[in-house]
Amino acid sequence: MTAPSTPTTADELRGAGLRVTAARVALLETVRNGDHLGVEAIASGVRERVGHISLQAVYEALHALTAARLVRRIEPAGSAALFEGRVGDNHHHVVCRSCGAVADVDCAVGHAPCLSASDDHGFSIDEAEVIYWGLCPGCTTSRSS
Repeated sequence: MTAPSTPTTADELRGAGLRVTAARVALLETVRNGDHLGVEAIASGVRERVGHISLQAVYEALHALTAARLVRRIEPAGSAALFEGRVGDNHHHVVCRSCGAVADVDCAVGHAPCLSASDDHGFSIDEAEVIYWGLCPGCTTSRSS
């Protein structure tokens, strides 16, 4: 008896109904190997793997991957969009007000949406997005020095 195999990036793209291209595979792997990356950093990572890719192609691929829920887009106030490969677990984020560092924070309580709205206005809520703001340890230390 053999152990079940882990799906490849190409398998995941196919499973999401997306066309498999070298650029999409490289992009998804770049996002998953990174940490809350901006579009320029993603484009750079893709170029290291497959050569030239236009910024427009990166935006289009990110849009498709986000719509397919293979990538998550977050937009902290005052920041350009950031992308991450951690999806489907309704986690939150903490952002440094000084340097912009971003880190994951597991869901506050229980399963998604893990928070209850005081008034859902008839919506069927399935996700809550929270951003905690403060200073990262490096910025806290530099301010107290």
